[in-house]
Amino acid sequence: MHVWKSLSRVLAPTLLLPLLGAAPPAAPPAPKPAPAVKAAPGAQAARPSKQYSVEQFMGSTDVMGPVFTSDGKQLLFSSNASGIINVHSVPVGGGKPTALTRSKTDSIRVVGAFPNDNRFLFERDKGGDEQTHVYVRTPDGKEKDLTPMKKGVAHFLGFSQDDRAFYITTNERDPGAMDVYRHDAKTYARTLLAQNDKGFGVAGVAPDESWVALEEAVTTSDGNVWRYDVATKTLKNLTPHTGTVSYRVGDIHPVTGELYLITDDGSEFSRVVRPAKEAGKWEDVEKADWDIIATEFSRSGAYRVSLINVNAGIEVRLHDVKAGTQVPLTQLPAGMISEVIFSRDEKQLAAVLETDRSSANLYVQDLATKKATRVTDTMSRELDSEDLVDAQVVRFKSFDGMEIPNLLYKPHQATAQNKAPAIVYVHGGPGGETTRGYNNFIQYLVNHGYVVLGINNRGSAGYGKAFFKADDQKHGKDPLRDCVEARKYLASLPYVDGSRVAILGGSYGGYMVLAALAFHPDAFDVGVDVFGVSNWLRTLKSMPPEWGAFRQAMMQEIGDPEKQEAMLKEISPLFHADKIKKPLFVVQGANDPRVLQAESDDMVAAVKKNGVPVEYLLLPDEGHGFKKKKNEAEVDRRTLEFLDRYLKPATATAPKP
Repeated sequence: MHVWKSLSRVLAPTLLLPLLGAAPPAAPPAPKPAPAVKAAPGAQAARPSKQYSVEQFMGSTDVMGPVFTSDGKQLLFSSNASGIINVHSVPVGGGKPTALTRSKTDSIRVVGAFPNDNRFLFERDKGGDEQTHVYVRTPDGKEKDLTPMKKGVAHFLGFSQDDRAFYITTNERDPGAMDVYRHDAKTYARTLLAQNDKGFGVAGVAPDESWVALEEAVTTSDGNVWRYDVATKTLKNLTPHTGTVSYRVGDIHPVTGELYLITDDGSEFSRVVRPAKEAGKWEDVEKADWDIIATEFSRSGAYRVSLINVNAGIEVRLHDVKAGTQVPLTQLPAGMISEVIFSRDEKQLAAVLETDRSSANLYVQDLATKKATRVTDTMSRELDSEDLVDAQVVRFKSFDGMEIPNLLYKPHQATAQNKAPAIVYVHGGPGGETTRGYNNFIQYLVNHGYVVLGINNRGSAGYGKAFFKADDQKHGKDPLRDCVEARKYLASLPYVDGSRVAILGGSYGGYMVLAALAFHPDAFDVGVDVFGVSNWLRTLKSMPPEWGAFRQAMMQEIGDPEKQEAMLKEISPLFHADKIKKPLFVVQGANDPRVLQAESDDMVAAVKKNGVPVEYLLLPDEGHGFKKKKNEAEVDRRTLEFLDRYLKPATATAPKP
């Protein structure tokens, strides 16, 4: 069975997911130091550019999570083409996609296709509450909840190597522990395979089902892999170590059962290792000059594919295991691949590929002929990619000399004679990363005349262990000062009006917005906070129970509300809201289980007492993020209107209390 199905599994274990569209790598190491790149005035020549409405941008659709059907003739995937995420299918040779589910209220994501027939499995929650259940859909269109819990979370883990069963994890027994259940592929009858009393993360099941691989997050930078023996119900730590070292599961070889791990033990870079001949030792399998964030085998182990985090982008390596060679993917167009999956017969490879100026599409490559076929067409027909912009990798030195990497988006119309307002865009996390690829929201803002700097402040993934750990127990301080320095960097660019700069972010990035306005009240002119933390004491105490041991890892990084109450109050914007004096726009999902609605309610009420302009948009049918295009469009539109009101002289109005 495959341990991971897409990049999202590898990049998910952060407290607070990022804002619209930017992927959040989990905790990887770093690149070799690169020279600072200064954005020259002529980095992108000024030219006329058509301006598009939010509706025209919303004409593009998202595609994700490709899964081959058992016969390899169709590709199942999830898409928001209908306005909300549903499951679709498309022939591997191309053609018109067919909607297989038609939910109008809740997002539905395909997670697995049955090995010998046309059934498939999908996950859904209710209004973004993350109380996910696993369902099966039969060819006649009937759907059955395989995890009909009154309360709890369930996730699909994978199919057994013999195709006779599949595995689902749930926390129905203990809210803080995800147990592993084996479901019969024909009858759906289930048995408990592994009782996860430690609350570790579940990574995979051995081909012979004799053991289960578990991941322990000691801290966000330090982790172990454990082996749970099914017969004896005992645990063994496979990666004992000293110091701060990350070990996690890459994949389990589908035939030999060998564990392939990803670790940064002994270096700044994550690499792939496997058991060495000497007991208790690991030997290197694959290294890179950057961080390897994922590796996966095809069904028989004939191929292995790895994803590498390179300078805020993803590169793919495909290995022919038997030949010991790397297979070039030259038939795929240039761009960033964020997801890869093999067909069961190992004859085809499906990939999700995007660029800065074009939305993600699904491609299928024949591994024998090398022919690649694009099977979806997701870009809005009303958008001309020539009117959009490529991101430029830039770096600046922060207050203490630390080099901070960023992605810079420059509007076509911005020049030294026509200076543009700017936005510091902060990703989620902590431990996320602003990455290359298509971001509808950023392109919309840039198209309407805003320079956007997507900052990877200290604590971001992708730039080394030291950089990643540099924000531990320093939230609201050093990484926030990086954002303040980002404004100074923007003001140094000849095409930026340094007197008109906003800070904008979602989730942890939303916290950074509130913190910037509270702790550096003169640093930015306005702030846009999308489901951001205002009170760390409350957020840390209310972390979802199914996160298990990871809850303690987050407290190790941010602070323990029981032992560090004074410190957490010091860095929580809610307790310093009286210092905020700049206009603020707040967006919140009513069903958010990570940042509760009270976080935004309290912050808005507190800031209003200052007589500061505050706008509040509460989305009753969303959680931590946007699942519905209508809501995404409203947030985009309202954000642009807010920014224009306060940052563009031609449309600015006198601030109103």
